[in-house]
Amino acid sequence: MDRLMGWKSALAGAALVVMSFWGCPPAEGAERPAEGKPIDVVICLDVSNSMDGLIGSAKQKLWDIVNDLGKVKPTPKLRVALYSYGNNGYDQKAGWVRKDLDLTTDLDTVYQKLHALTTNGGEEYVARVCRDALEQQKWSPDKDALKVIFVCGNEPASQDPLMKLSPVADLARKRGVVINPIFCGPAQSGDAVDWKEFARLAGGRFASIDQDRGAVAITTPMDRELAELSARLNTTYLAYGKEGEARALNQQAQDANAARASSGAAASRGVAKASGLYRNESWDLVDRAQVDPKFDVKKLPPGELPAVMQKMTAAEREKYVKEVRAKREALQKQINELNARRTTYINEQMRKSPSRADQAFDDAIRGALSEQGAARGINIPRNR
Repeated sequence: MDRLMGWKSALAGAALVVMSFWGCPPAEGAERPAEGKPIDVVICLDVSNSMDGLIGSAKQKLWDIVNDLGKVKPTPKLRVALYSYGNNGYDQKAGWVRKDLDLTTDLDTVYQKLHALTTNGGEEYVARVCRDALEQQKWSPDKDALKVIFVCGNEPASQDPLMKLSPVADLARKRGVVINPIFCGPAQSGDAVDWKEFARLAGGRFASIDQDRGAVAITTPMDRELAELSARLNTTYLAYGKEGEARALNQQAQDANAARASSGAAASRGVAKASGLYRNESWDLVDRAQVDPKFDVKKLPPGELPAVMQKMTAAEREKYVKEVRAKREALQKQINELNARRTTYINEQMRKSPSRADQAFDDAIRGALSEQGAARGINIPRNR
């Protein structure tokens, strides 16, 4: 039994490094790894006046949330969408609601859109933004999928004169989507009443948070090295196709955005980039070769290749991609080993200064994901 468990542990460790988001083609003669269950997450953020702290918290903690999901075995099929609402610069006919991004596996674009959000006063129609998310998104049809909406705000949730909370909750239940209302204020506030009721109606988990508290990140001695390794990972991406160069530049831009948020956010982003959830096969040759067994880099037109590969022979291309993949795997291994020390450090600091659960943006989301994932047979461990 011990030998069997050891074999399974070794296989899982290898899979973390070499699997892409959907799972890589198995090595010749190896057993194909099981595919993880789909996880669709839609985040709806109130961007009215005074909500800068909420947006800042999301910028700080998005990668920590991703890293929780990155620990799930088998690696899940994560997609994230983003809505913002309550900004009076948005379309009044749409209830001051804006769809910023459809469900996507492209985590760099999620972070890019998140960093582009700005606040401005307006009406905050909670029911409307949730209704739009339910109707506009192409949710996973998998019966075992975890499908959740997190809607965050600080005013009464029943402001919308046209759309009421109850029918939206009914629609969510019908479509197998759980709505988790997060109230940015004290749970005892009168404004929180509607949020609690919405959670009850939608079968979700109510949380009250201090929107500013989530912006506080624990700095560790490992953060700088993790950020450096994250930058080195970028050199293992071989951008191809029409969008390749732009997507590679966006990868670097989101590294910079994370670094501006905090050293902890930059470190957490580096950890996420070393996980199976960070997938870029639409523009990176290494990921594409891993996920698509029919893809043949030797047949790609030279003009679609990165400059360094355009004069290579067919055999040289194939060899080069394999060499770059090996370099990436080595860096990912370094990052994962260093992150184990970082996690231990953070846990020690948290024990010294314990805090009440759900008082921070990421605590509320991570707690709900863990609880609701378990109901779908998805074990989501917490990084701390």
